Amino acid sequence: MKRRETIKALVWASLATTVNVQRARGGEQKVVDEARERRIKWFREAKFGMFIHWGLYAIPAGIWKGKEIPGLGEWIMFRARIPVKEYAQLAKQFNPTKFNADEWVQLAKEAGQRYLVITAKHHDGFAMYDSKVTDYDIVDATPFGRDPMKELSEACRKHGIRFCFYYSHVQDWHHPDAVGNDWDYDPSQKNFARYWEEKAKPQIRELLTQYGPLGLMWFDTPRNISYEHALEAVQLVRSLQPDCLVNGRVGHNLGDYREMGDNRIPEDVVEEDWEVPATINDTWGYKVTDNNWKPVERLIFNLVDIVSKGGNYLLNVGPTAEGIIPEPSVERLLAMGRWLKVNGEAIYGAGRSPFRPVNKYPWRCTTKPGKLFVTLFQWTDTLELPSIPQQVTRAHLLVDGTSLKFNQTPEKVVVRLPSSAPDPIASVVVLEIE
Repeated sequence: MKRRETIKALVWASLATTVNVQRARGGEQKVVDEARERRIKWFREAKFGMFIHWGLYAIPAGIWKGKEIPGLGEWIMFRARIPVKEYAQLAKQFNPTKFNADEWVQLAKEAGQRYLVITAKHHDGFAMYDSKVTDYDIVDATPFGRDPMKELSEACRKHGIRFCFYYSHVQDWHHPDAVGNDWDYDPSQKNFARYWEEKAKPQIRELLTQYGPLGLMWFDTPRNISYEHALEAVQLVRSLQPDCLVNGRVGHNLGDYREMGDNRIPEDVVEEDWEVPATINDTWGYKVTDNNWKPVERLIFNLVDIVSKGGNYLLNVGPTAEGIIPEPSVERLLAMGRWLKVNGEAIYGAGRSPFRPVNKYPWRCTTKPGKLFVTLFQWTDTLELPSIPQQVTRAHLLVDGTSLKFNQTPEKVVVRLPSSAPDPIASVVVLEIE
């Protein structure tokens, strides 16, 4: 019991302090890594990012030869076992004339997203940028003939959004030696090291040297990657862009932060830096039949829930083959942005909840030194919080600063709320503490 109380006291004493744990080969150990602390500072402040899955798979959009292919839109080549030569023909049709980098980045900014991660190369092996490693890229193989990554990087700099790349470093269904394609290529004949040297490593180098400063390199599906190859990817990033983060899916726990499973929000606080990639509907790449859009209320709850547990929310959009972000995604992102304009202080740079387990309560709490931000999703006459060791000096609404009456005892804090909620979706009450 004494140990539990000591831990509780430390939680309250720190409020927004992050426990830094770097997971390394051979176990976990707490370390002080000043370079990592510098790299990850912006990530801890940002909390909310835009993920973009865009590629040749947007053309079939989940339909192949008149038949809907089950599963994720961007996995259609794998799910339908489409031969490489046949799938590659899609490049001749790819001409996203309605693509506008400035509009995409402006949407992220208005949504309150602070960083943007886009698929430079997904598992299908097609490079969505001007790669000199192969002609299988958007500039050389399509009628579009432009480098959208260059345009997006410039738009991100213009609007103050951190530009980041997704790169599938292990799976590549186009290359005979990479992981994934077992219908065109015999797995027993694959030589991963050859793929790594011929394509993956040179393309990672291109992304790190041709588009200015990057916020992070977002790797995916490490599968059976060797420790040596994963470490080589990290070292390449460190050598070319020391301030660029590496996500947790590079492999062997070598990333700067932990990447949760897709759409998997932890049950409680995680005492590390972490992120959850998530979809607005069910799929990542555009799929014409997927209209299962999450309501705005759920998306805002997810954002607050994730931040209260110490994480970042990387929310995906899947543009069409014409270069248009679907309107249901736009509507939801703009609604989130409107909420954040009023309540962003409870999100950006905010720390974990001291009330645990988090899922025990109908509200969520985020923190900053000397402040508790309690977000209510159901409005009642009173807000009752568990014991708070420090003295509460003031309670007020975040939206307009209206002071609220409260009563504090050793067992609980009860705040009297107005008769109506300031926001129809989620309202924030601020408690200032000594």
